[in-house]
Amino acid sequence: MNPITIVTDSTAYIKSSYLEEHKIHRVPLYINFEGETNPEGLPGEFDEFYDRLENSSSFPSTSQPSTGDFIKTFEKIFSENPGGEIIVLTISSKLSGTYNSACAAATMVAPKRISIIDSLSSVANLHHLVQITRQLIEEGHSREDIVTNIEGQKKRAKVYVTVGTLNYLKKGGRLSGSQAVLGSMLNIKPIITLEEGVLRPIDKVRGKKKALDKMVSMIIERPSFLSICHINAEDEAQRLKEKLQEKHPELSVGIETIGPVIGAHLGPKAIGFCYLY
Repeated sequence: MNPITIVTDSTAYIKSSYLEEHKIHRVPLYINFEGETNPEGLPGEFDEFYDRLENSSSFPSTSQPSTGDFIKTFEKIFSENPGGEIIVLTISSKLSGTYNSACAAATMVAPKRISIIDSLSSVANLHHLVQITRQLIEEGHSREDIVTNIEGQKKRAKVYVTVGTLNYLKKGGRLSGSQAVLGSMLNIKPIITLEEGVLRPIDKVRGKKKALDKMVSMIIERPSFLSICHINAEDEAQRLKEKLQEKHPELSVGIETIGPVIGAHLGPKAIGFCYLY
């Protein structure tokens, strides 16, 4: 069987050690901030960005990888494995044009040897789908069978998140100024989900602790995977882990950091969790 290589984007927030160990290729999205455009970094490299975000009057924008970025990656993989195949897993196509760039590049390079999967998710759920893909490759499954499996898995992915402050939702255009002011006065915390690839608010609660308790109660399925995602909220993440671990003792609950592309719109102290059931 031809070797299969995994490609994903930077919003899976996978550590460099894991990427290197499993020869997974990463194509970064870009952050445009204070007159500079830089590729999104890796976990462990986010602190400087969030420090700047908290102290800047500017608000960043993000952009997808170019078709050329993916072409370069695909050609590199095929030069190393001339008979190989590729599976690409991307951030939700409803959040970014990354999926479209990957599809365009595959058409130009080798459409019959490259499969592109729109995860309809991001962050820890995208990371987990990459891990499942790796396991299936190691078990010897074909590219077609792996794609069918992942297309099924992604439909069982869920996300719940809340924020530390409403400022970044306002700056990103998801809240009006008056909504943000009133919400801050009343200590309102929105609960946001990622449904069918789109972020949307589904509830609002007074106080962050109540928001987290409500989010935990919203897990009505039996998860097969569960990971906490946060931005500079380590203490809260540990407390949330204890609560989730108590509710789901059969799981090993993880903790992961959210990078700038997703995190800019949520802001420091945002916290939530991703799971598959």
